[in-house]
Amino acid sequence: MITDLRLQHFRSYTDTSFEFGAQVNIIVGPNASGKTNLLEAILVLARGNSYRVRDNELVQFGKPWCRLDADLDAPEAKRTVKIESEPKPSKTYDLDDKIYHRLSMQHTLPTVLFEPNHLALLHGTPELRRNYLDELLEQTIPSYGSHRRVYRRLLSQRNALLKQPKQPSSEEMFPWNLRLSEMGASLARHRAEVVDMISQTLPGLYAKLSGTKNKVKLVYKPSFPLETYESQMMHKLETHAAIDAQRGFTAYGPHREDFTVFFDGHPSEETASRGETRTVILALKIIELQRLEAIRQQTPLLLLDDVFSELDGARRRALTSYLQSYQTFLTTTDADVVVKHFTETSTVIPLKKDH
Repeated sequence: MITDLRLQHFRSYTDTSFEFGAQVNIIVGPNASGKTNLLEAILVLARGNSYRVRDNELVQFGKPWCRLDADLDAPEAKRTVKIESEPKPSKTYDLDDKIYHRLSMQHTLPTVLFEPNHLALLHGTPELRRNYLDELLEQTIPSYGSHRRVYRRLLSQRNALLKQPKQPSSEEMFPWNLRLSEMGASLARHRAEVVDMISQTLPGLYAKLSGTKNKVKLVYKPSFPLETYESQMMHKLETHAAIDAQRGFTAYGPHREDFTVFFDGHPSEETASRGETRTVILALKIIELQRLEAIRQQTPLLLLDDVFSELDGARRRALTSYLQSYQTFLTTTDADVVVKHFTETSTVIPLKKDH
C-alpha cells in the first residue's frame, strides 16, 4: 500500500505531494488537470516504466530530471525513482537506501492497470493482446521480462541483417535463428500456459458477472506446436530466409502470435456485442488481480484510468464488489458517479488545471 507520494518535475507536476487512503482513492478533476499523470507516476513507482511514453518524456519540459518519492506500508517502505535527461539519460531506484538501475520482479509492486485502450482488447490489434499477456507474465515469472527483452533484441538484429543490400549467408544467420528459436519457444509456452489458466477461470466468472450462460473460452494460437516449437521455428527461419529478406522482417515467432476469445464457439470479433466485450475485459482484469495476488503473495495495486464512466450500472457494481480488497486509484471527471458506488469510505483527491 502506498501511503503518500511526492512528484517533482514529473510531467505536469513541478512539486506536489499527495496522501492516499488504504482503499479506493478517487482522483477527480477536469481534463488536463493531471489525473492520468498521477496514475502514471504510481505505475512508474511500482513497476519502473510508464505505459504511455519513454522515460525522457516523463521529465517536465525544460527540466534536467524528475523524481518520485513514496512511503509504503510494506517492506522496502521508502521508495524513490529518479530519472535524469541531462547531462546523460539515466534512471535509478532507491529502495530503503539501496540503489538499483533496473527493478527485478521481486522489487516491483504488483499492479493491475485498466485504461480506455484496454476496452479495445478483443477487437483491436494482436499487439494489444500480446502486450496484455506479456505484462501479466512479466509480473508473475521472474525470467520472463529478461527473455522478452532478449527476444526483442535478437529480432531487431535479425531484421537488420535481412535488410542489408547483400543477403546474409545461412552461416551468418544461423546463430540468430538458433537463439531466436530458443527464446521464442520459451515465450510462446509461457503465454499458452497463462491463456490456459485464464480459460479455466473465465467461464465461471463471466457467467457471474453477466448473469448469462454463454460459454466463453480463450485460445492461444502459437506459430508452431508447443512440444517441437524450437526445431520447427528454426526450420522455418532457415528455409524462409530469402522470403523474410524480401519482406525486410521476420514473419514467424511469438511476435506475430495472438489469442482469440470465443463465445459459444464463435470468435468474439464476429459475434460479441459491446456489453459482452466489456464484461469479458472486466473479467480478465479481475483474473489478473487474483493471479497476481496468488503468485506474488502481495495485494496488488489497482489503477483505473477513466474506465468507470465506460461501464454501465451492472458492470460498475460488479467491479465495485471486487475493489474493496485492493488499494485502488481511480480517475474520473465526475466524482458523483463514482462515490455513490462505495459503501466503505473512499478518499477523494481533487485536482485543478493549475496544480
